[in-house]
Amino acid sequence: MRQYLRWGLAMLSLGAAGIHFAVMSDHFNLTWYHGSFFAATAWLQLAWAVAIVVRPSRRLLLAGIIGNLVVAEIWLVSRTIGIPFGPDSGIAEPVAFADVLCTILEIGIVLGSLALLRPRFLDRPVRSATALPGVAGVGVLVAALATLSLTPAFASGHSHGAAGHSHGATDGAAAAAGHTHTHGTGAAGAQPPAAVAPHPFDPALPIDLSGVPGVSPEQQARAENLLAATVMRLPQWSDPAYDTAHGFFSIGDGVTGVEHYINLDFMADNTILDPDKPESLVFDTRVSPKRLVAAMYMATPGTTLSSVPDIGGPLTQWHIHNNLCFTAQGRVAGLTKADGSCAGNLQKGPLTPMIHVWIDKAHPCGQFAALEGIGGGQILPGETVACDHVHSG
Repeated sequence: MRQYLRWGLAMLSLGAAGIHFAVMSDHFNLTWYHGSFFAATAWLQLAWAVAIVVRPSRRLLLAGIIGNLVVAEIWLVSRTIGIPFGPDSGIAEPVAFADVLCTILEIGIVLGSLALLRPRFLDRPVRSATALPGVAGVGVLVAALATLSLTPAFASGHSHGAAGHSHGATDGAAAAAGHTHTHGTGAAGAQPPAAVAPHPFDPALPIDLSGVPGVSPEQQARAENLLAATVMRLPQWSDPAYDTAHGFFSIGDGVTGVEHYINLDFMADNTILDPDKPESLVFDTRVSPKRLVAAMYMATPGTTLSSVPDIGGPLTQWHIHNNLCFTAQGRVAGLTKADGSCAGNLQKGPLTPMIHVWIDKAHPCGQFAALEGIGGGQILPGETVACDHVHSG
């Protein structure tokens, strides 16, 4: 029975290592020591999983107990009182499914290792026909849950923004955070659903946004010109390393499936809707290497949804983020409470209007949708697409 338990513990350790590997790059975006901690933890858990099967020993079991308890304790501190050092010292982080799952796996390793250290009841013979399916079931369950925890729907709570930036970074994180998007409400925030042109978009073909009711020729021309200019010139920012060298930084939301890079200098100037000076870049992290898929242009500070420039009428839709909470360093750290306020030392970001321009493929809710598939619209004249106005992930 001891052998089968060791195999099961190896499965748990592999699952925890896989989660740590998956979120490692986002933590390197936060600070080098955050990333290094996750990298070291992942490699140690991977090595332990192999060793507990190949060369089990009492020392190895003790190392697994101590190491996983330390990691679990660090997680508990980070989610209750906050890590006492670093860019977000003393600020509790939000709890995410991946975090909880990883901690459960680590506690399972601790309990299983303790059982192996006192193996009286483990000396009983067990039929392989019974034990092997159980071990295989553990492996399948761990793999399935780990994979599920890293999908955008569940990973969005795993929030890590850019570190080392002052309050000015909060504006950028508020504008670039893709975790939750809510259209403004009330007179100032009322926006009609964005419309989808009936002609499928193809970046390799001439752009045609005609056929949308309520769009004037001038509005159509402005929308087509903005889309064409973005398709042509935004690819100069396709390399994240080049972007970083030119003032962009990631807010660390790549685990959601999209990753936003923002540029504080471009946000502070008076230039808008310019692919040579995009306030924010959007990368698809579901592919490797990550691929530039959109610009997210922001209005000048002080602009509201009621005063944004009209680009394409119903074709284009500005939006805001009004339910996100940030640390003083500009990290997305949670959502507002029911009364609209933020917990603890967190603060709401400014309601800077913004608009996406997607360049890589046709989107079901239009090339100016807030996120892929998000934002009201229509696919044929008079036919409305029932797209959500609130998204997470």
